[in-house]
Amino acid sequence: MSAASAWPASLEGTPAIHVIERAISCGRLSHSLLLQGEDLVLLTAVAHAMADRLLNVPGSTAQFPSGQHPDCHALRPAGKMRIISADATRALISKVQVSPSVSPHKVAIVHEADRMHPTAANVFLKTLEEPPRATTLLLLTTRPHALLPTIRSRVQVFRFPAEALPFDDAAWQAWIVDYQAWTARLCDGAAGKKEAADLLFAAYGLIARFSHILELSTSAAWDAQKASMPPDLSDEEKAAVETGLSVGIRTRFFADIERATRAFAAPRLSAGENDLRRPLGATIDALERSFGLLAVNLNENAALEVFLLAALRAWTRR
Repeated sequence: MSAASAWPASLEGTPAIHVIERAISCGRLSHSLLLQGEDLVLLTAVAHAMADRLLNVPGSTAQFPSGQHPDCHALRPAGKMRIISADATRALISKVQVSPSVSPHKVAIVHEADRMHPTAANVFLKTLEEPPRATTLLLLTTRPHALLPTIRSRVQVFRFPAEALPFDDAAWQAWIVDYQAWTARLCDGAAGKKEAADLLFAAYGLIARFSHILELSTSAAWDAQKASMPPDLSDEEKAAVETGLSVGIRTRFFADIERATRAFAAPRLSAGENDLRRPLGATIDALERSFGLLAVNLNENAALEVFLLAALRAWTRR
């Protein structure tokens, strides 16, 4: 039997992975798990590593990568609205009700489970209440609060925060540095119309660069993801997967912006610059509101624009 696929490098040795490894080795893994966090790419990697360990075991008549394994079934959002429909959910349930093909076990991965239509969620709930034999259900989400409470109550939850997998792209790190420099200019105050105009143009420069970096990062993640995807995915499903990757990356980017804002503010507040508390607080509030707008599918550039302009107003009113 081939060696199990590796966990994401940043998660090796962490308590969550230790618990999962031990539960799998003892045959005591819950039949239904919710993998939640800010990074869909990371959650997908964890799900496939788990599927590999559950499917490619002694007693299997053949070995397959988890993404192409005949006993590993996936459910993804589809269509322009990126919704998981009730019909697609029923199709998945039909697959897991059938005996496995080559492994003693079956795995079903529900990508972006929060995108389930309410009818689909209620259909799936019945499967959680009466799970098929020798089947593990893995639900992936960056928005656990959007799941039905009855679904959340029937799954074991593992959280994998985005900071566990830092994004080390040089262009993005340079963007963060420039964003902090822009924030420092805000702290110094806009002395006149020219300075205010310069800050406004700088904000739109940050937005344009953000869009470019997100596009390049999504393209790179998509190229890596395609290698492990089943060959029979429809064009709609592929488009939904690519959009999901973009959502995961932009979510991680916004989390980085929040950390960069707090990292910028902490030493100044510790030094007694208490007059910064109100505008800094308003800036964080604006960032959280913009982050919330992403959850309702607002364009990421528009969400970033809302945040940066709100931050500019907060500081110029100081």
